[in-house]
Amino acid sequence: MEIWINPRCSKCRTALEFLDSAGAEYTVRRYLDDPPSAAELRTVLGRLDLEPWHITRTGEPIAKELGITKWGKDGEADREKWIAALAKHPELIQRPIITADDGHAVVGRSADALREVVGQPGE
Repeated sequence: MEIWINPRCSKCRTALEFLDSAGAEYTVRRYLDDPPSAAELRTVLGRLDLEPWHITRTGEPIAKELGITKWGKDGEADREKWIAALAKHPELIQRPIITADDGHAVVGRSADALREVVGQPGE
């Protein structure tokens, strides 16, 4: 399993603590230092079953500068524009993203998502 983190993010630190307490084996990717390519983003989006606008941090200063909240969300050209922005500006990517060895992935911002990725039943 791999987890994309920003070490300054409290949700990322919580996710790491959870994975450690669950005894999960994982690798850490500091995605701001090692940004995912557009191809990697497409793969992860497929595993998440989400569109790029679903994992975009629209409140970031660069999002405001780009006017991203006004971008279209219809069709492949729009999708590719969003993916290109995420690849160029990784700070726009929601975090943490955890890709499990079984092929699925989650945005690990909730306890339920974290339990799901390690195969623990919900409460």
